[in-house]
Amino acid sequence: MTEPTATAPAVARLPVKRRELLVTLKRLGKARAEDLAVELDVTVSAVRQVLGALEGQGLVTHTEVRRERGRPKHVFQLTDSGDSLFPRRYGDLTVEVLSYISDRDPELFADVFEQRRRRRVENAKARLTGGFADRVAELARILDEDGYLADFEAQQDGSYLVTEHNCAILDVARRYGHACSSEISFLREAMPDAQIDRVLHIVEGAHVCAYVIRRSEP
Repeated sequence: MTEPTATAPAVARLPVKRRELLVTLKRLGKARAEDLAVELDVTVSAVRQVLGALEGQGLVTHTEVRRERGRPKHVFQLTDSGDSLFPRRYGDLTVEVLSYISDRDPELFADVFEQRRRRRVENAKARLTGGFADRVAELARILDEDGYLADFEAQQDGSYLVTEHNCAILDVARRYGHACSSEISFLREAMPDAQIDRVLHIVEGAHVCAYVIRRSEP
């Protein structure tokens, strides 16, 4: 699996151990200290020490999961403050401006997303060369650079799973469906020889957006 290369400036300013744990927790959604220790290849006690510091900052919270036997387990996840450290390329101002455009000229509003999609496709196609797997890897890298904290993983059936652990335009996506439809259209046009299906969607309640990419049938 590829490792994410882009983190928000707010995350980048944190101490290394805290930054690595936040990025890992962002990728996993929810996790126990033991799971985080495995992911980071450190001791559980070291993870718990960092988690305590992050909870003190209000960036991480936990819930207790009770079992039939033994002590309850703590399951950790990012708070809204922790999640806000990750890239948000568009915020309230963008939503406000788009609302003005939508109200005054619906055709222009649709064209804004279409122009953005075309630009992204053009830029992506210039980079998507080589074999199918190489292009999937490069596509995930492009998404990561765009602030989506993206990675990819080869599946046993020959397909690939591309996961966006962060929505860089979440505020816009929650209000305007054009944002999400434009995203999958971009992916499909960037790799026209692939079948691309969205299988998880942040706007619909998942903690990531994920796409299955497989070769199109001849």
